[in-house]
Amino acid sequence: MPKRRVIPGFGLTLGFTISYLSLIILIPLAALFIKAAGLSWSEWIEILGSRRVIAAAELTFGASFAAAIISTLFGLLVTWVLVRYRFPGRRLLDAMVDLPFALPTAVAGITLTTIYAPNGWIGEFLGHWGIRSSYSPLGVVIALTFIGFPFVVRTLQPVMDELGKEIEEAAATLGANRWIIFYRVILPLLLPALTTGFTLAFARAIGEYGSVIFISGNLPMKTEILPLLIVSQLEQLKYSAAAVIASSMLIISFLLLFLINLLQHQLNWQKH
Repeated sequence: MPKRRVIPGFGLTLGFTISYLSLIILIPLAALFIKAAGLSWSEWIEILGSRRVIAAAELTFGASFAAAIISTLFGLLVTWVLVRYRFPGRRLLDAMVDLPFALPTAVAGITLTTIYAPNGWIGEFLGHWGIRSSYSPLGVVIALTFIGFPFVVRTLQPVMDELGKEIEEAAATLGANRWIIFYRVILPLLLPALTTGFTLAFARAIGEYGSVIFISGNLPMKTEILPLLIVSQLEQLKYSAAAVIASSMLIISFLLLFLINLLQHQLNWQKH
């Protein structure tokens, strides 16, 4: 006699889950690879080896990595302040973290461009120091940091909430100073969550389009990102080239995320 499950309906829910994922994710991705598979390897190499594609890939992945690092560092600081301290305006500051989630990316791009333009509030100040923020790779990093920052904070916040002050107090009674407590006690406990936040911010930045196209200037070979290049190929009716670039971008992104998740799993295993 088969063992009865506590919660019935596994077969039905599993079937619905597979069907839903197939319609939303698997079938569209399969169609993308099928379109790209219609080209020969020499055509793949010719498309991906062009100087424009290589320059766009270097900027996309390089800026995404830099933005994820910045988001992780400052996300840790902001999360620490929101969790460990109580002060007037804390709830308002906490709500502001979610603005990049709710704000349309095009609106975010226009806002960032206005502020960091040569005549903007921050752009004019940076211009006095010879720093060009908008219409440059730095502008791309700024936009990607803006949209990736909330992922780090919201990933770290519940984990840090569970860390009581007892651990710090115990370490302090043993003679550890504040730096040792943070580096030796708190940081190892936060490392898996930090890795997850970094992964989410990095993955979000790779595929970002709306907030970047305004502040970057979209200059080929200089400030053009891969998502914009794909859209440009589609506008020129070069569907196969767009499919090849998108497929390669998807494969690289998947491999990077797989490696990062593997590292996170290893950190979790060492923690337990």
